[in-house]
Amino acid sequence: MAVGTVSLATPAAAQIGLGSPPLALCVKRIAPGDSPVRLFSAPTGFDCTSRQTGFGRGDFWVFAPVLPRSTHQGEPVGIRTAAIWQRHATLYGHYADGTIIALPLNQYNIARHLQLGAIVEQVMPARSAPLIQLLWRVEGASNMRGIVIGAQTATRDESARNNMFMAALYAAFGGLCVALLVHNLAMWSAMKHRFQIIYCLMVATLMIYALSSSGALAWLWPSMPDIDRIRINYLMLASSASLALVFARSYFEPRVFAGWIGVAGRVVIAGLMTSGLSFALLAPWQALALHKFFSFSFLAMVALIPALLWRAWRTKSSYFRVFALTWSAPIVFAGLRVANSLNLLQWSFWVDNSTILAMSSEALLSSLAISYRIRMLSRERDDARVQELAARALADTDPLTGLLNRRSFLARAIGRSGDQILMIADLDHFKAVNETIGHDGGDEVLRVFARSLRASLPAEALVARIGGEEFAIVLPADHPIDADTILDRLRAERMPFDLTVTASIGASTGPLATEIDWKKLYRRADRALFGAKSAGRDRARHDIALAA
Repeated sequence: MAVGTVSLATPAAAQIGLGSPPLALCVKRIAPGDSPVRLFSAPTGFDCTSRQTGFGRGDFWVFAPVLPRSTHQGEPVGIRTAAIWQRHATLYGHYADGTIIALPLNQYNIARHLQLGAIVEQVMPARSAPLIQLLWRVEGASNMRGIVIGAQTATRDESARNNMFMAALYAAFGGLCVALLVHNLAMWSAMKHRFQIIYCLMVATLMIYALSSSGALAWLWPSMPDIDRIRINYLMLASSASLALVFARSYFEPRVFAGWIGVAGRVVIAGLMTSGLSFALLAPWQALALHKFFSFSFLAMVALIPALLWRAWRTKSSYFRVFALTWSAPIVFAGLRVANSLNLLQWSFWVDNSTILAMSSEALLSSLAISYRIRMLSRERDDARVQELAARALADTDPLTGLLNRRSFLARAIGRSGDQILMIADLDHFKAVNETIGHDGGDEVLRVFARSLRASLPAEALVARIGGEEFAIVLPADHPIDADTILDRLRAERMPFDLTVTASIGASTGPLATEIDWKKLYRRADRALFGAKSAGRDRARHDIALAA
């Protein structure tokens, strides 16, 4: 409510870092005939109880009727306020001796007064008389978050400590981002997963946002108008939030973003980027409306995250828990910022700078989520390799004996350089074996014979089952093996039901460079096998005439 004479108002709960408690402020619209001298002497018409955002846009006087005792010490006094966009503002200081000093501020000289944490500090000079009151004349206030917010006084030491604290905070965040970028770019160069490069882009935009929102950008570029710095804030914050959703889309399994969740995600991303670009291109025109559009786009993102996590839980995503942990802190802080932007929550320096905490937790925990995701992908890759090897083994081997099958045997045998020995081994009277002990018993006889072949042959030999009871062996001619050794080993094997099982072997030597060579060599070995069978079985024959 408006009051005739200014009385001490209750100070705001928020405080700008280190320094005195926030100043109690009173507001009135600029009226004809107003002047600092008249208002200091008779401060009437000020409202000390209504929220500043309730006054809307326009031109205002903001009065601080009482200052802390620290201003009575005859020293320079820093007047600190949060940086907000205004066309022009002049700070008037009223000393006890009646002197009034004016400190003008506009978009082009604000960089000289900007401190870390996006705090504007104007210094009232020391005089023999103490500083007793402050008055701001604000022209063209958009009043998005207030007219003059977070006002407090600070000594030089308090200002230096505040800058040191904020410098340490932002330096820690910058170092974290650089380390995460180097780590994840190195992993991306090796792994080439899409979500890794999206994450790196997100961290890069967060770094630029931290540089501009902290006020450090104004130190690097003193001539930059403050509205341009604010435009960068909006654009980078919208970009980082959009990339966070794109990161989530590439991180989760496709089923999580199926259906309406995927459509809603695209709409929210479009809203974020449109609102950020609109503010960056159009502000200060309709700055309040653009700011609300931006805030509601963030509100949509905050509302989408629980739905996204619910979908991840319903679809049994492998990454639900790690993502819920990763986004918990950023969503809480984003909710506070949105509430503050929509004037549902009183402005606070720490809420205003909570973005740095949210960004730190998001960047760090998202990197942990990436590490977890890569670990899961490595497991999936290893499992796939094992399955592939198993499939290849099944495709290349005879399922009964575990030896090479005919196709795999020929693929490995044909093309060998130098002369090779081919032996064809055939179990004697195997039909009678099946009739005596059954097909299951016959299968066991085949397995026993396969084991005896592997045990009696050198490692470089190829062994395969190429027919029902027919086996083939290929080994280099300069490493021959006596076929009788194979037969002796078979005779020593214990067969099912103590059955006596023998085999006959035919061998031939020659080149195996082509398929034609294989057919010739096989015919010779098969002729030698027929000779062994005709001679009474349980013996080996070599096609000597053709091998010479």
